[in-house]
Amino acid sequence: MLNEDRLKLMTSIGMFEKKEGKRIFPVYRYFRSDYIGKHLLRSFLGFSICWVLGTALVVLYKAEDILATLNFNEIAGYGKTYIGAYLAGLVVYLLITYWVYWRRYEYASRGMKVYVAKLKRLEKRYEMQGKNGQGGRKA
Repeated sequence: MLNEDRLKLMTSIGMFEKKEGKRIFPVYRYFRSDYIGKHLLRSFLGFSICWVLGTALVVLYKAEDILATLNFNEIAGYGKTYIGAYLAGLVVYLLITYWVYWRRYEYASRGMKVYVAKLKRLEKRYEMQGKNGQGGRKA
């Protein structure tokens, strides 16, 4: 005989897994610092590669002007400006990355607590049914 409360609870757990599982379960395999650190490293590498490619495009575009001046002090000034812009952009980008992935971890942590609470309720329902003698199979 089917227990309607258990069936509703199992359906609720299944819907939760389907709806939120992709966002919660991969996140919860990590400690907070590891999860955020992994994404900070990925962001650092991605930003740095994009910055190098963008700088290469600008240098290639302005190669004629750069070769025409060949003033070391002016080129050094541009280099300092590019490095300063890189560092400022990197800091802003990493702060945004930290904030986004911190929020995602917190969301997953709260979701996992809800998921575990539902599983515990389901386990209690099975235990209650077993104690009442309704859960055994007949051979």
